[in-house]
Amino acid sequence: MPSASASTDAASRPRRRAPLLLYRLLLLAAVFVAWYALTETRVLPSFFFGRPLIVVRRVWEWFTSGKIYPHLAITLVETALAFAVGTLLGVAVGLWLGLSRTSAALLDPYIKAANAMPRVILAPIFAVWFGLGIASKVALGITLVFFIVFFNVFQGVREVSPVVLASVRMLGATRRQLLRHVYLPSATSWVFSSLHTSVGMAFVGAVVGEYLGSAAGLGYLIQQAEGVFDVAGVFAGMFVLSAFVILIDLAVTVVERRLLVWRPAAAGRG
Repeated sequence: MPSASASTDAASRPRRRAPLLLYRLLLLAAVFVAWYALTETRVLPSFFFGRPLIVVRRVWEWFTSGKIYPHLAITLVETALAFAVGTLLGVAVGLWLGLSRTSAALLDPYIKAANAMPRVILAPIFAVWFGLGIASKVALGITLVFFIVFFNVFQGVREVSPVVLASVRMLGATRRQLLRHVYLPSATSWVFSSLHTSVGMAFVGAVVGEYLGSAAGLGYLIQQAEGVFDVAGVFAGMFVLSAFVILIDLAVTVVERRLLVWRPAAAGRG
């Protein structure tokens, strides 16, 4: 039965979130007003920094005319595929190397070398291998997501308490039962802690791939605007990207709270 303090804390959370959201909106408004004032007074040249009202009008035109929806759909599909495949590969390889110290020691320098490689240089290679369609953007996104998930899963498996393992083995648990009831729950917690970063990286991979070479997508819109010195179009594309990254992050937060209800809240968390 929940204690009175826990009930009071749960009831006070919505009241605390409302002012936080208000402060965030006020901060956004302050930035917008400062941007408007600096460009209108020509402290910042509008040719390089754009005009906020024109940028907002451009975003509005994109959505009301329907121009942006096909590009947005392609980018979101690329993001979803890169995230799903990269996460599955990261979990599989992380579990394998986390449970096999010999394989981990053998592949350690190669994994570190691959992780240190700048992903942008892979975009032209993927474009040659897979063409300028969705496949090359998904491949680039996978390289960004994989290592984030892999290192978290690997660390999650290695962080399992030896005392817990010894106790479960004493109870007669098989290797499969250890994997299901000990290693996977530990790895899952670490995976969800990295979801916010990996989803964002999948989005970045899709957009960067589109920017470097494609015929559709949000990155393509930004690249086209930049090619004709359309600063308003560039900023409009950046704002749409930022808005959808925030929406995706909120969706991940909701999923995380529903799937990890068993995880105790951190001490002092509001």
